[in-house]
Amino acid sequence: MIRDQDAPANGHRGEAVVRVAGVALVLRPSFAALVAAEGELGPLFALVERVAEGRLGLGEIVALFWHCLRDSPPVSREQFGEAVAAAGLVAAMPALKTLVGQILAGR
Repeated sequence: MIRDQDAPANGHRGEAVVRVAGVALVLRPSFAALVAAEGELGPLFALVERVAEGRLGLGEIVALFWHCLRDSPPVSREQFGEAVAAAGLVAAMPALKTLVGQILAGR
C-alpha cells in the first residue's frame, strides 16, 4: 500500500517522519504545503491553538500531514487517513509536534 520514501527526513528543513502502515513517510512544512493546509483548515495560529488546547481532530491532523507530504503519495487521501488512524494518535504526535514547532518558528 504505502512504500518507503527515497531519503530520510532532513531536520534542518523542518521535516518530520510519520509512520503509517509500517512505512516512514516524510512531511515537509514548506510554504506551499502550509498555504494549502491553511486553505483547508483555516488560519495556522488557530490550528496551533487547537493543538495546545487538545482540540485538534483526527481529520485535521490527516489534512495537515497530507498537505505536508514531501513526495507524491502512493495512495489516496482516504487510504492515507485510514493508515494514520490505524497507527493511532500516539504514533502521529511526534510528527505533529515537529510541524507545529515549524509553524511557530517560521523556518
